Amino acid sequence: MTVSLIFIPVLLVIVLNIPKVSGKTAYYFALAFFVLQLAAVFFPEFGSVQLAAIIGRFFRLNVYADGISKVMILSASIAAFVSLMTSKAFIKYDSRLFSLSNLMLLAAAGINGIVFARDIFTVYVFVEVIAAASYIMIALDKTENSLEGGFKYLMVSSVATVMMLFAVALFFLIAGGTGFEDISVAAKNFGGNTVFLLAIMLFMSGLLIKGGLVPFHAWLPGAYGAAPAGVSVFLGGIVTKTTGVFTLIRFFYSITGFNENIKTVLLITGSLSIIIGALAAITQKDFKKMLAYSSISQMGYMVLALGSGTALGVAAAVFHIFNHAVFKSLLFVNAAAVEKQTGRLDVDSFGGLGYRMPVTSAATAIAFLSTAGIPPLSGFWSKLFIILALWSAGLVGYAFLAIAASVLTMAYFLNLEKKVFFGEMSANVENVKEAPLSFTVPQIILCAVTVVSGLGFFYVVKFLIFPSAGII
Repeated sequence: MTVSLIFIPVLLVIVLNIPKVSGKTAYYFALAFFVLQLAAVFFPEFGSVQLAAIIGRFFRLNVYADGISKVMILSASIAAFVSLMTSKAFIKYDSRLFSLSNLMLLAAAGINGIVFARDIFTVYVFVEVIAAASYIMIALDKTENSLEGGFKYLMVSSVATVMMLFAVALFFLIAGGTGFEDISVAAKNFGGNTVFLLAIMLFMSGLLIKGGLVPFHAWLPGAYGAAPAGVSVFLGGIVTKTTGVFTLIRFFYSITGFNENIKTVLLITGSLSIIIGALAAITQKDFKKMLAYSSISQMGYMVLALGSGTALGVAAAVFHIFNHAVFKSLLFVNAAAVEKQTGRLDVDSFGGLGYRMPVTSAATAIAFLSTAGIPPLSGFWSKLFIILALWSAGLVGYAFLAIAASVLTMAYFLNLEKKVFFGEMSANVENVKEAPLSFTVPQIILCAVTVVSGLGFFYVVKFLIFPSAGII
């Protein structure tokens, strides 16, 4: 099943283009695949080892599904499904929907490849597959803003690409192979080697750039803000967390291990991302850009948890990846609904929109409360686990920082709620109606996941999150 989830979307893209089918057909095929992918998480054979044939002398497609793979595939399936549904409301069944459906299938192949890979060169290849698909999706509307956002992403991503490829070459030079086991052995034998440390630094920096974490975050708000509405859901929901945070988790937890220098870098990076992302979000007037800066802040929480260097910290980071995929996808769907119904995203031009769009208003409130870590919603539990991981590792100061930053999160979300959905009704929204089903259905689904996973957090943690970090 693991190999199938990599090759099926690629084969679908080939089949859909020979001959080229309608946008409607491509859309439903893509939706069907994401449903299949979601169901595959619960197949008994999902965790079995699958080894593809050796390609050339040095490269082997070595893939394996474990606990963390299940969380990532589940998160990716949810984000991709609602992203496609949202996209259809904007671009209907024209050629752009055909292109978007194919690009999302390619990106899904890349995500699955990263999640299952056990070879660092394989990880690099699939990261670039996602980057290429994401660049085209950002620029899909061919407007000045979308082309600029896509170009910035391409340029910054290219720098990360060079750094990561150079790092892979150095790992091969030292370890004699690019498999996780080869590099893990080299880390034990040559951990203090200058070349090995350089390779770690380059690879880590490339992942931080791909993830849009501070200080490499400048590209992210522009890309999120300029991308088509449905693409923003996909980017914010899963892409940057896969190419950035998840790969960091896999790299350090499964390959090189943690030392004090690595943990310090992760703790500082996570702290800066949390604070700078939150402070920048407070000043934003654009709905989507505010959510983009919020994403930087929330990814900082994941990296901060990883910086504890413990299994509990890894579990907390994985838990927050899942929750963020849900509530951030929900927030971008809500922003898309507002944009579709009003034609604008400037938060100062609204007021009283909740009276006209009650479902969107309620969904936004639920997503905001989960993001800020208000019980009993799912975001509360992952943030609590992050704080507990830091506290148990003796990082009390960072634990208090995580708590204090939640106040900033609540501040910019309350400000947005007040300006957009509450207060006196603005003349701009008097004739606005609730968003159509292509928005409200994803909103209801994501709200249900947020509430149910919060109320049933014990089962989510026991059967999904703890096994991902090897915690019984």
